[in-house]
Amino acid sequence: MLLTLPQARRGWIVMALGTAQTVGWASSYYLPAVLAAPMGASFGLSPVWVFGAFSMAMVVSAMVGPWAGGRIDRIGGRGILMLSNLVFACGLAMLAVAPSAAVLFLAWAVIGLAMGMGLYEAAFATLAGIYGREARGPMTGITLIAGFASTVGWPLSGMMLTHLGWREACTGWALLHLCLALPLNALLPKGAERIAALPTAPEAGGPPPPRLALWLLAFVFAATWFNSTAMAAHLPGLLQAAGATPAVAIAAGALIGPAQVAARVLEFGLLRRFHPLASARLAAAAHPMAALCLMAFGGPAAYAFAVLHGAGNGILTIAKGTLPLALFGAAGYGARLGWLNAPARAVQSAAPLIFGAALAAWGLSAVWLTTGIGILAMAALLLLKRR
Repeated sequence: MLLTLPQARRGWIVMALGTAQTVGWASSYYLPAVLAAPMGASFGLSPVWVFGAFSMAMVVSAMVGPWAGGRIDRIGGRGILMLSNLVFACGLAMLAVAPSAAVLFLAWAVIGLAMGMGLYEAAFATLAGIYGREARGPMTGITLIAGFASTVGWPLSGMMLTHLGWREACTGWALLHLCLALPLNALLPKGAERIAALPTAPEAGGPPPPRLALWLLAFVFAATWFNSTAMAAHLPGLLQAAGATPAVAIAAGALIGPAQVAARVLEFGLLRRFHPLASARLAAAAHPMAALCLMAFGGPAAYAFAVLHGAGNGILTIAKGTLPLALFGAAGYGARLGWLNAPARAVQSAAPLIFGAALAAWGLSAVWLTTGIGILAMAALLLLKRR
């Protein structure tokens, strides 16, 4: 049985966790876009090497995720999330003082460890432990807040880079983890005070989830993360290959963030009345529709492409937390989520390189790659059945 929280306390938990997630994403996933070039230049390296170190960090996070999820299942998420802030701060501090490229790579490996313990998968597992099957709304709430991580993170990293330097920018993010994100995560309920009751006997002792369903969902996550990361790295180049001017490509790219947030508001309102499978199927169709529009109309469709892709990506981010909960229940949720997302993290690390090579070789036709992957994700979601 689920114990009810006062609505105000639930709001504070969502605000605290969402803000902490914003710091985590801004200081890891969105950091290389601003700091890779000066970071590499200080060691005489191409920015490609820094992005390679970041890709290694994502592989490390994939390896750590199942362990972190299992720990959250057993003891709650508060301690793991607080530990992730300490590890984030350590990795960022190592970047700030790195004397060589070897230490740079080591620092990114430490940041990857923190990513596996402290980003969305860990936050979703924490909310599942607190709210049980009622976690869909809070999950959407934290993604609404953290959806602004790039909006906040890129300008703040750029400002620190301009006025202080890239090493000082890393120090600034480390301090934000210690002085802001860590205290906010400390506000979460302790493991011994979890608000959701333990799983009932039928759920805890029932049959395990069908293996096919697990494989299908793991594929969906890997496919959608590939497309999301490929577009994040190469969207302006793709739109220019379609005939858009550089100015239009940049302006269209700026619409992705607002489109993601708008779609999450829709998920929080209208779509929450439906099963998460319905939302996920609708969202998975968005990128193929956007791609077909771009190939049919070229540059003038740049804005439509960005809005459709961004909206689909916004809802799919939530689906990565809500679908496993709705399909398989709360028992063992954290560990299961870690395993389901491990292939996605590994694929994500290679997406910019693979799609970049396709774009260089095929031009606009490279979008057929992501379109095909998106269609396969839709097919996998159609094969999944409601529980």
